[in-house]
Amino acid sequence: MEEKPTLYLETTIPSYLAAKFSRDLVVAAKQQATHEWWTYERNKFQIYISQPVVVEAKAGDPEAATLRNKYLKGLAILPATEEVENLARKYTTVLGIPQKALLDAVHLAYGVAYNLDYILTWNCKHLAHGEVRKKLKRYNTSVGLETPEIVTPFELMGRN
Repeated sequence: MEEKPTLYLETTIPSYLAAKFSRDLVVAAKQQATHEWWTYERNKFQIYISQPVVVEAKAGDPEAATLRNKYLKGLAILPATEEVENLARKYTTVLGIPQKALLDAVHLAYGVAYNLDYILTWNCKHLAHGEVRKKLKRYNTSVGLETPEIVTPFELMGRN
C-alpha cells in the first residue's frame, strides 16, 4: 500500500468549512473549494494538526467554534517540541512575522519540524505567500531542513 502524503491542516481550513457562505464572490469561491477538497481530496492525505490549531478553532463565535471542532475531531495532534518552539522563534525574525501573527510562525514550525509534505492554509499573508515561501525555503536550506509545500486547497484539487 502506498503511503499517503503528509499534511498539516492550519486553522483557516476548518474556519472556512464552518463559516456561513459569504456573499463576497472571492470568499465564497474559497469556501466552495475548501468544501470540495474536504469532501473529495482529504482522504488522499495523512492529516495532522497541533494544539495551537485546536485552541484557535475554539475561539470566537461558539456555534462556529463547535462546528470547527467537529471538523478537527479524530485528526492526529502533533506534540509540541523544543524544536517547534525554536523554529517558531527563528521564523518570526527570518520571515518578519508581526507580533499579532506569531501563531503563523508556529504553524510553519510544526510543518518543518515534523518534515511534513504540505501545509494547507488560506492564510496568504504570512503563510501561502510567494515571498514567505522563498525566504522560508532559503533559510531552511541554509540550516539543512526540508520545507513543506505551503498550499491552498486550490493547489491540491483533483490530481488523480
